[in-house]
Amino acid sequence: MGHYQRSLVSAPTAARALTVAGVLIAAVAGLDQLSKWAVLAYFQSQPQALEVTGFFNLILTYNTGISFGIFRDGEAWVRWVLIAVSLGIVAVLLAWLRRQPGRILAVAIGLVCGGALGNVADRILVGAVIDFLDFHLGAWHWPAFNLADSAIFLGVLGLILDGLFQPPSSSKK
Repeated sequence: MGHYQRSLVSAPTAARALTVAGVLIAAVAGLDQLSKWAVLAYFQSQPQALEVTGFFNLILTYNTGISFGIFRDGEAWVRWVLIAVSLGIVAVLLAWLRRQPGRILAVAIGLVCGGALGNVADRILVGAVIDFLDFHLGAWHWPAFNLADSAIFLGVLGLILDGLFQPPSSSKK
């Protein structure tokens, strides 16, 4: 059995890849919302930032924009545009996975979509994304982020790795 035939036999079906992605989407979005609920509950009783280590704090911020606060001072309609764009990206990624199922791709897309939906839930329910992880080096602080953002980062990294290490397709010329 040649390499191409073996890869077809061991490759996940679209249904299996979508199931893996679906489980990850639910887990990531659920854990993200649970962590944000816990942070909101903590900061209701303790409004001060919590210093966890010399380089990490728990804080409470609301990001109405996107990464690094871009568009944070935008009009109210920006929120709905960001929701629509996020949902569009989720739909495109799931359609891609259906056409080209793969293990790494399923995990990566599950992470990205779960993170995106966790942040979409914030935008719908709160009007902004809840961020609370604050890493810093002395006075220099990385922009605050959350578990959804971490999942999106790891998922994008997985998409890049999948693209880099995917065997070349055998196309007929």
